[in-house]
Amino acid sequence: LALTAHHYTANRSCQLTCVYKQPHRALTTCVFVQLLVRSRIPSQVSCPRMSFAQPKTVIEEGDTVILYLTVTNVYAIEAVPQIRNKKNEMIEYVFQTNFGALKVKDIIGVPYGSKVELSKGWAHVLQPNPELWTQTLPHRTQILYTPDISMILYQLEVKPGSVVIESGTGSGSLSHYFLRAIRPHGYLHTFDFHEERVQKAQEEFDSHGLGEFVKVTHRDVCQNGFGEELNGKADAVFLDLPAPQLAIPHAAKALKAEGGRLCSFSPCIEQSLRVCEALEQHGFVDVLNLEVLQIEDVVRTKNVPVMDLEFVKHKKSESDKDAKTPKETKKYITSNAPNTIAGHTGYLTVAELPPLFAR
Repeated sequence: LALTAHHYTANRSCQLTCVYKQPHRALTTCVFVQLLVRSRIPSQVSCPRMSFAQPKTVIEEGDTVILYLTVTNVYAIEAVPQIRNKKNEMIEYVFQTNFGALKVKDIIGVPYGSKVELSKGWAHVLQPNPELWTQTLPHRTQILYTPDISMILYQLEVKPGSVVIESGTGSGSLSHYFLRAIRPHGYLHTFDFHEERVQKAQEEFDSHGLGEFVKVTHRDVCQNGFGEELNGKADAVFLDLPAPQLAIPHAAKALKAEGGRLCSFSPCIEQSLRVCEALEQHGFVDVLNLEVLQIEDVVRTKNVPVMDLEFVKHKKSESDKDAKTPKETKKYITSNAPNTIAGHTGYLTVAELPPLFAR
C-alpha cells in the first residue's frame, strides 16, 4: 500500500491518493488513513508551499530563498521567474551580486543548500529561518538582533502554545522568532501605530506561510490599549515603544488570570526607570533590568621571566658577573577583558505579574 498526503492551507484538509491491489479494501484503507492523519496533525497546522513554515528539501516557485555569498553578503530573494520593472512590465528576474548575476528561474527545483553558479562566481541557496531573515529583511524601522532576542524569548518563557502580544511590529524581525517559538498551537497579536508598516508586515507573514498564526493590528496601544477581546488572554507581552510606561496598565489587563511575563525594550536608562516605576505601581513583581553585551575575552599564552634571587644570599664573583646565562622563563595562560565594551543596543526590563489571587 502506497499513500501520499497533500495538505492545503485554504481548507485545512488532506487529499489522499491510495494505490492498492485489492479493490474491495479501498474504502477501509481510505478511512484508516483519514483517521491516522487527523490524529497526528492538529487542525491548526497547515503545510503551505512557502519555505518559512516547514522544513523543505527543494525550492519551489514563490519560496523565499536566502542567497548566501559571504558572511557579510547575504540576500533574501523570491523564487519567481519574472518580476515587474519600473514601467510595470514583466521581465526576467535577474538578481545582481558582487559575484555576478543570477537568473532566479534557474534555482527553482534546486535542493536547498546547493551551490549555484553565478556569472563571476558561486553562492549557496539556503532555506530561510528567523536568524537569516534578521540579516536580510527590508528595514522599515530599527530592529532587534539575535543577542537581545534570545534573552527576550528566554525571559518571557515563550513556548509552543503561548499567546503573545507584541507592540510595535516594526520590521517584523522579532515577530518571526515569536512565531517559530509558539507554533503550532500558539498565536501572536502584534500592534503598530503606522498603518503602512502594518500592511507590509501582514503581507510578509502571509507570503511566508505564517498568516494563520499572527494578526497585525493598526492601533496606538499607549492610548487605546490592546482591545477588550484580548483581556486575560496573553501569556506574555513585549513592548518596544517610545513611552512604554503608558502601555503597562493595558498589558496588566491583557495577561491571563494565572499571571504572565512582560518585557520592555528601552534605548536609554531614563526610559527604563520610568517603566520600572509603572510596573511596581500596577502589581508586577521580580522587576529586573538587563543589558546584553558581547565581550571578547582574549586568551593567550605569555612567557614570564623567572627572577633569579640567588644574588641576595651569595655575593657573585668576578667570573660569575662576566658569564652570560640565559634567563629562565615560564609559560602562563592569561585572559584580558577589554577596557571598554562597545555595542550597546538598549535595556531589557523584565517583570512578572502574579496570579490574580496573589495580587
